[in-house]
Amino acid sequence: MKITVLMGGTSSERDVSLASGIRIVEALRQRGHQVTAVDTAHGILGPAEEQALLAGGVVKTLPPDTNALMRLNAQLPSTLRSLPATDVLFLALHGGQGEDGTLQALLDLTRVPYTGSGHLASALAMDKDLSKKLFRAAGVPTADWLMAPASVDEVRSALGFPVIVKPSKQGSTVGLTLVKQSNMLPAAIEEAFQFDDEVMIEQFIAGRELTVGILGDEALPVGEIIPKHEIYDYECKYTAGMAEERFPADLSPSETATIQALARRAFDALKLRGYARIDFRMATDGTLFCLEANTLPGMTQLSLIPQAAAASGIGFGELCERIVRLALDQRGGEGAGT
Repeated sequence: MKITVLMGGTSSERDVSLASGIRIVEALRQRGHQVTAVDTAHGILGPAEEQALLAGGVVKTLPPDTNALMRLNAQLPSTLRSLPATDVLFLALHGGQGEDGTLQALLDLTRVPYTGSGHLASALAMDKDLSKKLFRAAGVPTADWLMAPASVDEVRSALGFPVIVKPSKQGSTVGLTLVKQSNMLPAAIEEAFQFDDEVMIEQFIAGRELTVGILGDEALPVGEIIPKHEIYDYECKYTAGMAEERFPADLSPSETATIQALARRAFDALKLRGYARIDFRMATDGTLFCLEANTLPGMTQLSLIPQAAAASGIGFGELCERIVRLALDQRGGEGAGT
């Protein structure tokens, strides 16, 4: 099968996407597929560029500089026009136009199958404000929140402190701040606005960090993340040794069934398809709160979906191939070459 893997891009999660994408390329080639690696900011990657990515170290402790990313963005249209003929597109992009439905809408016009959710579902999941409203409508509990601008008094009255301040349409905790004291709020909001034009102020739920991967109709084993920092931030997510991931999480059968059912309900509420990762917090009294849905979750060596799949006996190569097959099933199994 001819498969094109799209990676890199111009979002703040560019480095993570490159690390995900090159792993996917190698895994699918090992399973006998003809795979082309494409950085949507630069074009088709040559052997030397692929080897440099495979050598590792692409993900730093901080996300890329936003000014540098803006300069890369100018290359995206010409890159998309020069894509090779392919049976399916594997989207290894994270954040920005790769995950917010923009690219998916363009690809829908080509009739070429692609992995992950469609354009509307991708946009809904990326917008944390809208997704939380849909979660509540579907009976999925989520923490209370406000959208900026909001005064200190408004936040104190509606949510109390501490709160989480974050861009409404970003991932990988980019631009996120745990605000413990009211005097920290203005700076945290200003920081989040550097990454998005909408900022969410969310009640902080103390407790356990849990995650559920959805693969087709299957809810994968629940995982628990125990970060070295107070929150599961960018450095903890992408630096070896900065977080402990436990798959399966130490939960009772009843707790496991409950969180998997809620993950599936959140998945359906946003009309997601293929695969996704649904993140939760479990409060000290056992109450569950859905944080967000990730429509194109990370596939790096430290990422959570591959660990969840491994816990259910699915190796990384098989995981990638299943994701491809799910994309083909959405189009009746027919590739349509670009």
